[in-house]
Amino acid sequence: MRLPLRSLTFWIFVGLFGGMIAGATAGESILAVADPLAEVFLRLLRMAIMPLIITSLTSAVISVGEKKNLEVLGAKTFAYYITSSLLAILTGQVLVNVFRPGVGSTIHLQQAVEAIPAAQQSVGDILMNVIPENPFQAIAEGQVMPVIFFCILFGYFVTRLDEPHRSQLGNFFHGAFHAMLKLTHLVIWTAPLGVFGINARIVATIGFDAFRSLGFYFVIVLIGLFIHAVVTLPALVYLVTRKNPFRHYRGMPPALVTAFSTCSTIVTLPLTMEAVTGNSKVSEKISSFVLPIGATVNMDGTALYECVAVIFIAQVYGFALSFDQQLIIVLTALLASIGAASVPMSGMVMMSIILAAVGLPLEGVAIILAVDRVLDMFRTTVNVLSDSCGAVIVAKLEGEEVLTPG
Repeated sequence: MRLPLRSLTFWIFVGLFGGMIAGATAGESILAVADPLAEVFLRLLRMAIMPLIITSLTSAVISVGEKKNLEVLGAKTFAYYITSSLLAILTGQVLVNVFRPGVGSTIHLQQAVEAIPAAQQSVGDILMNVIPENPFQAIAEGQVMPVIFFCILFGYFVTRLDEPHRSQLGNFFHGAFHAMLKLTHLVIWTAPLGVFGINARIVATIGFDAFRSLGFYFVIVLIGLFIHAVVTLPALVYLVTRKNPFRHYRGMPPALVTAFSTCSTIVTLPLTMEAVTGNSKVSEKISSFVLPIGATVNMDGTALYECVAVIFIAQVYGFALSFDQQLIIVLTALLASIGAASVPMSGMVMMSIILAAVGLPLEGVAIILAVDRVLDMFRTTVNVLSDSCGAVIVAKLEGEEVLTPG
């Protein structure tokens, strides 16, 4: 069989296992090579985070604001997105607290952490601090949440401008976002070197036992995704439609298989639309509005994954967080992920943004990245399934007769 030599996933696994082998065979002498590789990768990630947030989020807000009929239909759509995402987050939060995969971990990351800034704030503090006194200072200091707040407001008011200024600014941010995607693509292709360096350092200084808790984390995420897919989402569909939700699920396999294999909700969108209109009897009016927006902003599987990942990394660093502190961190993480869904290999980029937002070091990304590709397949499948359930629910709320035999 011919190896996919141009596949980023292939090279990430080469970096992962190559780093483990190098760390085991060369011992601490490999640190002279591993440390610079890890540092270059992390610096490139930090370089890309703030411009990516500004361009992607502003572009996304402008795109949504340009759509018509956002009032009632949009309110129902976003109410579903918020509800399903919060339920996914709660599922992940309960699981990661019950099983605590990072507690007692032998993964010792290089950067010491004395506190997690997001965990030390109250909800009132977060709401107050999210308003930047100086947006440019917030950008320079890497304050993610104030930048997100400013970009949402700025993007909204761009859509309220008259022509030609609205189109000019919209085209500028759309173009800047695509330029950042190309730059981010370059950063992502340095990931194999960064993964090599960080994992070589871990194995050289601690050994292979450090990865035992990572397998536990992997299983916890899969259990959470399974619960959300077969319990939470069907329950939401049944509560609104009062019909068998698995009648809807029967039409979804082509879209779900495509989502699983491509890890892309956008690529899967045509199959998702065909499934909800043909099998579940949702009108094209509803599906053409709900599904494209859902493919970019509704990420239940990703929200659950982020929840478990952030708390897992905090556990690895030795923090015993209260439930309220965890909730603040998770809500911060959810807000920080807005607009990043269309970024290639978004798991790594989104986790970088989220760790920066809550105040955890970026080196935790390389640990999560070891199993991210496999988890990406499962969480994308859940994302697509949630989008499709949202279309059914919104259609029913709009008075349509859905899930009828046909």
